[in-house]
Amino acid sequence: MEKSLEGFKGIHPGFILERELQKRSIRPAAFAVTLNTHRQIISAFIKGKRGLSIPMSLEVDQALGYEEGTFALLQVYYEIEQTKKPKDTPKPDLKNMRKVLFWDTNIENINWQQQYKAVIRRVFERGNKREQNEIIRFYGAEKVKKVLSENSLKPMTLQII
Repeated sequence: MEKSLEGFKGIHPGFILERELQKRSIRPAAFAVTLNTHRQIISAFIKGKRGLSIPMSLEVDQALGYEEGTFALLQVYYEIEQTKKPKDTPKPDLKNMRKVLFWDTNIENINWQQQYKAVIRRVFERGNKREQNEIIRFYGAEKVKKVLSENSLKPMTLQII
């Protein structure tokens, strides 16, 4: 089992469960019924918004025919990776950013350094002047100009800088 899990270390087990359910053509709601739990719990787990308890992981293992403890180990590997991540990474002043701008994700969980291109694109496509100025302050005008020009955003947007 160790070797087969090696490639999944650090990946949220909900992602793995989602792939497995898709592969087997099982809907998450139907899987929740199989486990005798609420579909919202399975949905939150698949989206990475919650972890998997040991009792629930054993039920998932049994329902999918995995070796006992597989999903518990995946959860532990994920938590280890999360613990290793630096906690004090710089981020823009979130008081100047509307949370609705990042409606599809938790703004507190954005990796501002790794996902800078997506952040810059989104703020300059959908953000207001204050949010755009905060992104320019945070990343610097040159970095913002480069990302915007790579993505062929409207010249009007580029004049903001």
